[in-house]
Amino acid sequence: MKKAQIQLYTGDGKGKTTAAVGLAARALGHGWRVLFVQFMKNRKSGEIDFLELCGGENFKLLRKWDGTFILSRPSEEQAKMCGDLWRMGLDTLERERYDMVVFDEITVALSFGLLSESSVIEFLRVKPLALEVVLTGQGATKEIVEACDLVSEIRKIKHYYDKGIKARKGVEY
Repeated sequence: MKKAQIQLYTGDGKGKTTAAVGLAARALGHGWRVLFVQFMKNRKSGEIDFLELCGGENFKLLRKWDGTFILSRPSEEQAKMCGDLWRMGLDTLERERYDMVVFDEITVALSFGLLSESSVIEFLRVKPLALEVVLTGQGATKEIVEACDLVSEIRKIKHYYDKGIKARKGVEY
């Protein structure tokens, strides 16, 4: 058995979750079991609908978020939601066999102090040898980058959001 890798998609550009969704779709296409843990998101989205439809029993989504944005400091309830979700993800990985886990927006949760970076790094250090791990989100720290085997930075050069164009169904969600 080959050692699975730890991948990180970070940066301020659009496409981090999209990259993770593409990896999950590829894995599902090969019969892998994929756990997709989404931090700080609860909006219905086409990519998750697609993964659930195509993945069937091989795909599981975990979310726990109230849909609010963090404008300055996160609330205690938001910290609790992220902590609960992190523990749910780890518990699920202990109870069920998965070939890939995606922790979507985990570096954002870390940057807001909603999760313990040391607990995430410890998980990466002791993860099952055959488990491919994918992390996404802006603001990855040097310590998270060093814990990963592949790091891709997606950099914004230009974005239509800056012109006031809102997220569009079928494109951003």
